[in-house]
Amino acid sequence: MFHKAFKIIGSLTVLTLFGCKSAQQAGYSGKSGKQLTAQVNPFIGTAPLLDEKIIGYTPPPDMRVWAGLVFPGSSLPNAMVQLSPITKFGSGAGYEYENTDIYGFAHTNKGHWNLCHLPLLPVPEGAAYPYKSSFGHDREVARPAYYEVYLKDYKVNVRLSSTLRCGIHEYTFENNKNRKILFNLGRANNHVDDWQLSRDGARSVSGFQRTGREKVYFYAELNDDIKAMTTKELSKDGGYALLEIVNGSNAPVVVKIGLSFVSAENAKENLRAEIGSKNLQQIYQEGNAIWENLLSKIEVTGGTASQNEMFYSSFYRSFLWPALRSDVNGQFTDDEGKVRKENYRYYTLPSLWDDFRNKLVLLSIVSPDVTNDVISSIINRGELKGFIPTFFHGDHAASFIAGSYLRGIRNYDVKKAYQLLLNNAYKEGGTRPFIKEYIEKGFISDPDIKNPEVESKGHAGVSKTLEYAYDDHALSLLAKEMGDTEHYTDLKKRSGNFANVFDKKTRFMRGRLADGSWIAPFNPEYPYYEYMYREANAWQVSFYAPHDMERLVSLYGGKDQFEAKLDSLFTVPWNRNYIAWNISGFIGQYCHGNQPDHEAPFSYYFVGKPEKSQQRLDQIMETMYGIGPEGLAMSGMDDAGEMSSWYVFAALGLYPLSPADPEYIVTVPLFDTVKWKNENGKVLQIQNKGKGRNLKKIEVNGKTQERLFISHDLFKTGGNLDVFTD
Repeated sequence: MFHKAFKIIGSLTVLTLFGCKSAQQAGYSGKSGKQLTAQVNPFIGTAPLLDEKIIGYTPPPDMRVWAGLVFPGSSLPNAMVQLSPITKFGSGAGYEYENTDIYGFAHTNKGHWNLCHLPLLPVPEGAAYPYKSSFGHDREVARPAYYEVYLKDYKVNVRLSSTLRCGIHEYTFENNKNRKILFNLGRANNHVDDWQLSRDGARSVSGFQRTGREKVYFYAELNDDIKAMTTKELSKDGGYALLEIVNGSNAPVVVKIGLSFVSAENAKENLRAEIGSKNLQQIYQEGNAIWENLLSKIEVTGGTASQNEMFYSSFYRSFLWPALRSDVNGQFTDDEGKVRKENYRYYTLPSLWDDFRNKLVLLSIVSPDVTNDVISSIINRGELKGFIPTFFHGDHAASFIAGSYLRGIRNYDVKKAYQLLLNNAYKEGGTRPFIKEYIEKGFISDPDIKNPEVESKGHAGVSKTLEYAYDDHALSLLAKEMGDTEHYTDLKKRSGNFANVFDKKTRFMRGRLADGSWIAPFNPEYPYYEYMYREANAWQVSFYAPHDMERLVSLYGGKDQFEAKLDSLFTVPWNRNYIAWNISGFIGQYCHGNQPDHEAPFSYYFVGKPEKSQQRLDQIMETMYGIGPEGLAMSGMDDAGEMSSWYVFAALGLYPLSPADPEYIVTVPLFDTVKWKNENGKVLQIQNKGKGRNLKKIEVNGKTQERLFISHDLFKTGGNLDVFTD
């Protein structure tokens, strides 16, 4: 397929030519120099997962398995703008590779059934509602900070690029008469509650779009005069506006648009500051350089072409969320709707239930300044509510903040963060549901439900108990740093609560009723969304105690019993009758397509069998990423970059098994040599000193290490990690 091999001239000195037959012929097929951005394929993760052996079951006819759900459009690292095509509103990222029509080009995205604000679409003479055009992948190009596609029905070539807060569109019409631009402001991935559009001058418009509590303002400038503006169903869901462009010009139509979550005036200021008089080529060149700088912080050699592509594509995908929400003047709108200005950039809340495991650790290593600002933004939200917020489940800001602090990231009010996290851990009515029961009993119970089904409503008591116990561990580390002995002692004790939901008879983490009895009947293979478990079954959560694996092994009865049970995780076949929309990508009962058991493959280290972990890690990297007929599918939802970050760490030979602890478990890298450059200019060099995949020992700066872990201090000082294999 074209997308697996496409490359682009490094400096983009060749402009797309009107009338060329494909994007390849426009100068995007050659690689110049060693640009790492040329290794990135943003289409990976956009194709559907169809292989039932990997899915684990036969999906119902109306089900698109929750796999990938990423967007191929233009964005910068952790930017406000993600400018990407929409092939299906209400889908995970607005873009599904198998679709054949494009409805517009929207300016926000996460890959999570929301956002996709402010869709624009060039409309030629004679086109009628509903506005859309077919397209083909043979004339579609995606790269960091760049997207291009030819709209076949409309005979318009579209080129897009973006800055932190702005987008730039270039539309080349074959017919230059009566050209229009659709502002499809009544559509987004969410229900649109309100929208407005007004003319600000001969060539400019401004307005907003509101979906729920999210209100996105914009200011847009065209390179030609607006002849007329018509609206349909103004302010209503499904409504739209059409801007008609004056006749007489043969040049492409250029739309420059600034966004703001504060005001249209700020959007205009953002546009003036970030794009101004620059053209699309200049914006792309600057964006490409920004991505090149980020990607060059980790250089790998010795991998195959496909491994390099998957690594840098995953690395790229790991830095698209959280997203910037403050303007060039520093203003942002807080969670109570108040416009504020602080001494940091304001970001969206990270996808903490997913990201805390690995992606936020990667962010802290590669982009410490962004990490500081993200934590300050989280504290800001916490001050308004009295509790540090979470995303979806658990209390994993505790892990993120404690782990970042212990890695030396401290440019925020850590005392305030700590106090708010203590509120989470001890006070009712906040981030941790059922915290009173958890404190009193050491576990969270579930109701007695007869014949529960996948979507039966419960407390997800097992998952909450396991996650709260880990969060207690994370917060105990911060308590120790704060000199708070009382809370350190209590939280450390509470971190052992995972043992309270371990049933020694069945050797599974099992749900309990309020009286402490085990929930029966009990089927460890059946998946639940929130009864006993959160998006998992008993197999998938029963190896989760990353902060105290030695005790977990002892609960199973010792190393032999633990190893046998872990073997079964990967060999007991998934029951094909058990269908859950976002649980896919199986090796036995192990599910790589969702997060709850992503630590499990590393667990063989704690029975002295790292080679068995490596076998599973290699199997996962080989069979769960870049799969399907086009090589563009993934085994599960990327979840704002968590799946991608898992691959990055596994491929590099390091993994933050307990992300709150500043250390990394060492595995065998895919590459012969890895050079990881830190912000302070220090380099951590990782080398595979053998030809095999079985880890025998590691050396740090020439000294053999007894544990197969390295400290984060090695990133600070630089040095050599040598991995010996056979």
